[in-house]
Amino acid sequence: MSWLRDLIRPDLQSFAAYGSARTEAGAFVPTLPLDANEGPWSPFGPLGALEPLNRYPDPQPADLRRRLATLYGVLPDQLLITRGSDEGMDVLMRLFCRAGVDSILICPPTYGMYEVYAATQGAAVQRVPLRAAVGWQLDLPALESACTPETKLIFIPSPTAPMGHVLRREDVLALCKSREGKSLIVMDEAYVDFSDNPKGFVPDLVAHPNLVILRTLSKSYALAGERLGAVLALPELIEALRRILSPYPLTQTSIRAAKDALSPAGLLQSLERQKILIAERVRMTDLLPRSSWIKKVFPSQANFVLAETSDSSALMEHLKRFGILIRNRHTLIPNTVRFTLGSPEQNDIVLRALGVDVPKDQPGTTPRLFSVRRATKETKIDVTVNLDSPGFLDIATGIGFFDHMLSQIATHGGFGLCLQCKGDLEVDPHHTIEDCALALGEALRGALGDKKGLARFGFTTPLDEALAQVVIDLSGRPFAAFEGSFPALMVGEMPTEMVPHFFMSLATALGASLHVNVTGTNAHHMIEACFKATGRALRQALRREGADLPSTKGVL
Repeated sequence: MSWLRDLIRPDLQSFAAYGSARTEAGAFVPTLPLDANEGPWSPFGPLGALEPLNRYPDPQPADLRRRLATLYGVLPDQLLITRGSDEGMDVLMRLFCRAGVDSILICPPTYGMYEVYAATQGAAVQRVPLRAAVGWQLDLPALESACTPETKLIFIPSPTAPMGHVLRREDVLALCKSREGKSLIVMDEAYVDFSDNPKGFVPDLVAHPNLVILRTLSKSYALAGERLGAVLALPELIEALRRILSPYPLTQTSIRAAKDALSPAGLLQSLERQKILIAERVRMTDLLPRSSWIKKVFPSQANFVLAETSDSSALMEHLKRFGILIRNRHTLIPNTVRFTLGSPEQNDIVLRALGVDVPKDQPGTTPRLFSVRRATKETKIDVTVNLDSPGFLDIATGIGFFDHMLSQIATHGGFGLCLQCKGDLEVDPHHTIEDCALALGEALRGALGDKKGLARFGFTTPLDEALAQVVIDLSGRPFAAFEGSFPALMVGEMPTEMVPHFFMSLATALGASLHVNVTGTNAHHMIEACFKATGRALRQALRREGADLPSTKGVL
């Protein structure tokens, strides 16, 4: 693509990337790698036992690249994994901007790192402010007038920083069209997962070849500490960027963390948390103006809100007395501060520090959401539960009747459940059923948190001729008793002998006293009654009944 080649710095147009022995080996995967002068042993500590930290990681891990491509809706060759989206900004400037010659264009108020990376590259910075009079939108005529042949990159965040609003789609696409072949339009979509349109500008990549998108896993996927992001663009541009990256830009732990976050349970947990933060954004936008400190809250589609105050510095000092640190944005927009959205309980602390009397019908309460990964030589299981939302149900264990039974527990228990298991079914179903019970129990126990306000006890279900009675106490003391015998050895692919074992394993991991009694003549009905009754007992025991711990001992 000639226009892209012409935009790249002349001295980098034929630049050859560093080649390691492993990249040069292609598809060959050595069992004994002695090519990179690595140490032969893992380092001391628990991380070294989990990951091969003594080995250099794959520069662009194929499996992670595929998962990110699926997440964002692009092909793998349209994606480059970077150390956060910040590295994407940096490597773009290094590839396109000649020191003392080329420039970038930004639209203040905006993210400050664009100017930092431009300065370190020796690129000039052109500024065309957003138009405050029309909702802080792009000034297209001014942008066209400001651009020169040396304007290589135009950085546009949407949702924006520091306000958090989205820019008009038609304006951005008009700019892409007018600058085609002349400049790259870099859309920084760090906060797009919290917006009304989480796909952002990805669907426009093919129609607008000069469009580049930056994404990050720091915000909505909670991986700020691992520094992972991505550049989405034309395959030709991705390849050119890859050539100037450091040989091993990622870490073994960051790769592992990203794969976990992008697993079925990880994706579901992130989606549920995004919903919580979006609801908190609405609540905080409504309640913050009730404080005498706050004059105005800007509309936001990010995981933060910008607020105008009479004195931003005084407000910062006031909140520090409560141990709260927010961001002063006075240098960008006078007397504004930015509140990152915390958990509902954390946001209540902020509101009370600001003198807001949180309405009794609007207290902040984080849904009891918890995820577990259990991996052994026999099974690999991902589980996510949300005790306060029955909004999702996704179960796949490879045993159809068992899937049906687990769905009974979640449906009648009134909670959301995602459980994915890959087990050694070629041996028999034992390990899968046992380990799923342990993983589910661990997830339920984790979701219970400190157990304050818990009803704790739950009590029965008939199914035609079958009658199951289930009594549960979420006491923290594991015990299980099962009474009943089944008139068949198998129901579907599930051995009936595993039913008592399932409930014993569940009680052990959950830390519950669980008593199950079943009678009947049809094994299918009897087992289903047990699982339904357990769900109903859990529904009662899991409900919230105030804020106290339901124990005279003061501990559960």
